[in-house]
Amino acid sequence: MAERPEINGILETSVYVDDMDIAHDFYGGILGLKRMVAGDRLFAYDAGPEQTLLVFFRGHTGADVPTPGGVVPGHDTSGSGHFAFKIKPETLDPWRAYLRENQIDIISEVDWPAGGTSLYFKDPDGNILELAAAPLWPNYLS
Repeated sequence: MAERPEINGILETSVYVDDMDIAHDFYGGILGLKRMVAGDRLFAYDAGPEQTLLVFFRGHTGADVPTPGGVVPGHDTSGSGHFAFKIKPETLDPWRAYLRENQIDIISEVDWPAGGTSLYFKDPDGNILELAAAPLWPNYLS
């Protein structure tokens, strides 16, 4: 039996939205992420070193997409999604103030047993976003 190769992390995570322009105003404007790709069905944002947030146009990604390098299988979701951004613990209060100033309600705040804190809020499409300050998971300590 072959030895299992190592996984080196998550390169991309995705969220599905109903209005790409409103999504860009939120992710590019409010959250300040740099858009690296802008297409009809996909925006890709720099979410940190070697990390990419994919924002897909809900209902427009179910079909396979042929590319010069191969076929990207179709995918789509319904309902709200969830993902978390890593933040430094000392930025919790500035993030609370910034979200409040931008009329973004913090819908929940969780103090984790390991000592970290998460702030939860929604994007314009109702997806649940999290700002997570370490320590949270055993592999996320700083």
